[in-house]
Amino acid sequence: MRTRNYSKVYRILHWLIAFSFILLLVTIFLRKTWMEKNHVAEIIQAFLADKGYAALPEDDAILLAKKIRKPMWDWHIYLGYVLTGLYCIRLAVPFFGEMKFASPFKAGLDAKTKFQYWVYLIFYVCTAISLITGLIIELGPKEYKKPMEEIHELSLYYLLGFMILHFGGILIAELTSDKGLVSRIINGGTAKK
Repeated sequence: MRTRNYSKVYRILHWLIAFSFILLLVTIFLRKTWMEKNHVAEIIQAFLADKGYAALPEDDAILLAKKIRKPMWDWHIYLGYVLTGLYCIRLAVPFFGEMKFASPFKAGLDAKTKFQYWVYLIFYVCTAISLITGLIIELGPKEYKKPMEEIHELSLYYLLGFMILHFGGILIAELTSDKGLVSRIINGGTAKK
């Protein structure tokens, strides 16, 4: 099997996209757990009760909770813009001879390679849907916001699924047929003599 080395452009783009996705997941995780509006509202209400202050109406406590977590959620939006730019660059670099897209429709592919190519194709399509719906939520007409949010929130599931397949595939490759894969995606690899 031929060992693949990765260009500097490939590695930089790969890691920028990877870190953008990871940071986006952190903001989602925070919003769904510690920074979840009802949870934060309960903390506010408990604090007021402990201090002997009058309780806020539930709607006001939730509104305050949303204001508290807004700066964190702004990072989700900024990272979405960054990822949109990186995604556009990723789509453009094959025209400059870098990071060619592999087609699962190519004749003669073994089942493993065809599966890998399908996973990446589905990942890029789902990423496009996530980015487009996110942009519509932020920049589009308000009447589309709610249906786009419903679609956009489903992004979490494809992303987690892809990450499991991606990390699992890396681990299997590293332990079997493609030793040094992780090292090559970090430092580019060197040509074998």
